[in-house]
Amino acid sequence: MTATPDRTPPTERDNTPAHQDDVQDSLREVQALLARQKRVENLVHRQAHPDDQSARQELVENLVHKQHLNSLHHALDAMHPADIAYVLEALPLEDRLQVWDLVKAERDGDILLEVSDAVRETLIESMAPSELLAAVETLDTDEVADLAGDLPDNVLADVFRSLPAEEREELRAAMSYDEDAVGALMDFDMMTIRSDITLEVVLRYLRHFDELPDHTDQLFVVSREDELQGVLPLNLLLLRDPETLVADVMLKETLTLEAADKAEDAAQAFERYDLVSAAVVDAEGHLVGRVTVNAVLDYIRDNAEADQLAQAGLAEEEDIFAPVMDSVKNRWSWLALNLITAFIASRVIGAFEGSIEKLVALAALMPIVAGIGGNSGNQTITMIVRAIALGQIGEESKRRLFRKELKVAVINGLVWGGLLGLVTWWLYHDWKLGLVMTSAMTLNLLLAAAVGVAIPMAMQRLGRDPAIGGSVMITAVTDSGGFFIFLGLATVFLL
Repeated sequence: MTATPDRTPPTERDNTPAHQDDVQDSLREVQALLARQKRVENLVHRQAHPDDQSARQELVENLVHKQHLNSLHHALDAMHPADIAYVLEALPLEDRLQVWDLVKAERDGDILLEVSDAVRETLIESMAPSELLAAVETLDTDEVADLAGDLPDNVLADVFRSLPAEEREELRAAMSYDEDAVGALMDFDMMTIRSDITLEVVLRYLRHFDELPDHTDQLFVVSREDELQGVLPLNLLLLRDPETLVADVMLKETLTLEAADKAEDAAQAFERYDLVSAAVVDAEGHLVGRVTVNAVLDYIRDNAEADQLAQAGLAEEEDIFAPVMDSVKNRWSWLALNLITAFIASRVIGAFEGSIEKLVALAALMPIVAGIGGNSGNQTITMIVRAIALGQIGEESKRRLFRKELKVAVINGLVWGGLLGLVTWWLYHDWKLGLVMTSAMTLNLLLAAAVGVAIPMAMQRLGRDPAIGGSVMITAVTDSGGFFIFLGLATVFLL
C-alpha cells in the first residue's frame, strides 16, 4: 500500500474559499487600504517643511506605512490563494506588485498556480530566483509541471536538482506530455492498495494519514508490479464487512484513461459519468497517476476562455493592466485582417455608387442585410464550434449538418426577410424594393450558414482551433457578401 506524500503545508488548507460576493468585498478592502496609504503618504509629503530634515517626518511616514502594511497583511492572511489571485488580477501593476510582496512566502506557489498566465508572467518577473525556487518547492510534482513553462531555465534546473529521484522522474514525465493530453492533467498524489488484504487493514492504513489527497473518492487496487486491477470506492470500504477481502468488493470494470489520450475526451467522460477521479495507466496497464475533477474543470474553463479570445481574434490571454504595446501586439494581427476585409466591403459599395445615387434608400437598407447576416453567421459558427468541442460531429454527419443549417437559413430568410420586405414596401411605397430586400436577406443568410459551417470545419481539418477568428471572418464575409447581394439585386431589378 503506497501513497504519494502531500507536500503542501497544512496552513495552506486553513483558508476557506470565499463566495463571489465576499471576494468582491475583499478586493474592495484591499483597494481601499492601498488608496488610503497613498493619500496619507501624499499628505505627509505636502505638509512637511522643505527644510525640515528632522526624524519626525520619517517617523510619521514609517508609522503610517507599517499601519497600512499590517492591515493588508491581516486581510491577505485570511484569504484563500484563489481569492488572492483574483485580487491580484484586478489590480494595476504597481499595486499588484505591492500586494504580492505582502503575501506570505510559503503561499507564493499556490497563488502562482491560480492566477492567469498573463498575470503570472508579471509576478515571476518581479521575483528573485531564490524566491521562485522556494515557492516552487512547496508544490506537488504535477503542479510544478503546470508552472514549468513559465519558469526561467536556471530556476527549473534548480528545481530538478532539489527533487528526490522519484519525483524528478515524475516531473520529467508530466512535462513530456502535450498540454492537451491527459498526462498534462494527471497528478501523482493518490492512494494505492493490494487486493489480498481485508478492508479492516485498509482502514487502519488510512488512519496513519492526517488527511487524504484532495478529491479521493476511491482507492486504486494494484498488483506488486503496479498493474491496475480495479478500484475500491470509499463508500464500499465504509459499508462492507471489515473482514472482507479487497478483491471481493473492488470494482474491476472501471473507466481508465491513458496518459496520451486527449484531455478533451477525458473532460467529456467526467461530464458524462459524473466522475470525481479516474485512473491513468500506461500502454502496459501500469498505474501512473490519476485525473481529478478539479483538474478537468480547470481545463474546461481555460479552453472556454481561450475559445472566447480566439473568436475575437486575440492571440493569447491578456492582462487588462498590461503595458500598452503588449496589448497592441496581441490585437494587431486580426485588426489588420479586419482592415483588409473592411476595405473590400467599401470597394463593393463603391462599385455600386451609381445605383446608390439613383436610389438613396439603398444606403439606408443595406446595413440591415449585412447586420442580420453577421448575427446569423455567428449563431451558426458558435453552434458548430461547440459541437466540435463535444465530439458530436463525425465525417458522416457533416453533410447532413450542412443541409440542416441551409434549411434553417432559408426559413429565417423568408420569414424575417419577408417581414422586412413588407416594412420596406410600406416605408418607400415600392413593392419591387421590398422583394429585393426579402431576396437579399434570404441569400445572405444562406451565405452566412454555409460559411458558418465551413470555417470551423476547415480549421479542424487543418489541425487548428475551430474557434480562431471565427467571428471576425464571418462578419467580413457577411458584410461584403450582403452588400454585394443587395446592391447587385437592386441594380438588376430596380434601375
